[in-house]
Amino acid sequence: MSLSNLRPPKGAKHARKRVGRGPGSGHGKTASRGSKGAKSRSGFRFKRGFEGGQMPLHRRVPKRGFTNIFRVEYAVVNLDTLAEVFEAGSAVTPELLRERGLVRQARAPIKVLGRGEISKALTVRAHRFSGSAAEKIAKAGGSVERLEPVDETPKVEKPEAQKAVKSEVKADSQEVVKSEKSEKSERSEKSEKSEKSEKSKKSKKSGSESERQ
Repeated sequence: MSLSNLRPPKGAKHARKRVGRGPGSGHGKTASRGSKGAKSRSGFRFKRGFEGGQMPLHRRVPKRGFTNIFRVEYAVVNLDTLAEVFEAGSAVTPELLRERGLVRQARAPIKVLGRGEISKALTVRAHRFSGSAAEKIAKAGGSVERLEPVDETPKVEKPEAQKAVKSEVKADSQEVVKSEKSEKSERSEKSEKSEKSEKSKKSKKSGSESERQ
């Protein structure tokens, strides 16, 4: 074999389809596109799921359920793998599981399931345990320690200046509320006093008119 003999495999290369060359080209008058319609026009793009205008399948099929956006995915470890890898009396931690390749996910919380049997007393620390796994570990003389999942969302501490401004705003709002309440109480007292004075004046007038009569 030499450079002069190198050729692509049969069927890898095709001659370019020459369009608009009439029925003698072997592709017919319309270049094998058919007559009229969207598919015969240039620029046509077949849309995924399109069924010619009728209701497509992905809209005909009934939908059920939902996707829980707060779902927690656990990295699973079974008891039989723990019994194979660890010796009696050892402490099983998430860090050890990742070091020995039993868990691949770096940040996923760990759940221990109860497949297989265990006869070694192990201290297992994980985020979740199935009921059967916890029972089998306790029967073997081991113990279970449940860890809390680590919240890795960064907590942004507010600067002291913002805190001081917020406290000042709260104090000002409280003072405004107190002043409004005192003003309302003063207005109500004044209105009560004016009503009492008007009533006393009316009673005096009615008394004087009765004396005259």
